[in-house]
Amino acid sequence: MVFNPGEGDTPVKVTGEVTGLSKGLHGFHVHEFGDNTNGCTSAGPHFNPHGKDHAGPTDSDRHVGDLGNIEAGANGVAKVNITDSLISLTGAHNIIGRTVVVHADQDDLGKGGHELSKTTGNAGARSACGVIGITK
Repeated sequence: MVFNPGEGDTPVKVTGEVTGLSKGLHGFHVHEFGDNTNGCTSAGPHFNPHGKDHAGPTDSDRHVGDLGNIEAGANGVAKVNITDSLISLTGAHNIIGRTVVVHADQDDLGKGGHELSKTTGNAGARSACGVIGITK
């Protein structure tokens, strides 16, 4: 995954490819901790410094880490091309050192009516994760 800053701190463009997924939509979020010592569960909850409800990436009230869904084709590959104006590579919304997580199921963007909709988007298990860092 590549996270590129735009003009100033935002927007941030996230590009890359995730392989080995089942066909369909998968929740894609930035989680609070850059810790994968116990697999993806060590990453903690979604990055949410303002204590908001879970929502979609275009909603005004959302977790900072709510990036919506990525879609895998029949070949199990999801091409990621997301531009987000809430995450940042500096300052209070800095995602460097946090974990990006791909979930097993579709994120309902907080609108599914399930008891987990407002916290996780009811996106299911954590299928893959990695700490966001800087390389040269």
